[in-house]
Amino acid sequence: MSRYRPPRVKGSPYITPEGAEQLRAELHSLWKVERPQVTQVVHAAALNGDRSENGDYIYGKKRLREIDSRVRFLQKRLDELKVVGTTPPDKSRVFFGAWVDLADSNDKNHTYRIVGPDE
Repeated sequence: MSRYRPPRVKGSPYITPEGAEQLRAELHSLWKVERPQVTQVVHAAALNGDRSENGDYIYGKKRLREIDSRVRFLQKRLDELKVVGTTPPDKSRVFFGAWVDLADSNDKNHTYRIVGPDE
């Protein structure tokens, strides 16, 4: 069994300014808030001695790996993304980031926003 993973299909490289800010906030929260807290828990658990049966240590290390993986993904993704903040002059057409109102067959209105896969 190998660790080979086939390359992922790239999603749309576009994101709204709000979506980019949400990703940056998640990155900041993981790196500056959650990771230091988990690191402290792992450090305290490691001081207790035997790590093979220490749940705080084992699950803390697992959580650190998950955080580090997500941080790497967010850093790469934020570098690849193109923030689309301007609206085209022709507002009669649907464009990226637009809010669209639709009516279904029961004359019930629904509002959707056209965004990329990261939002």
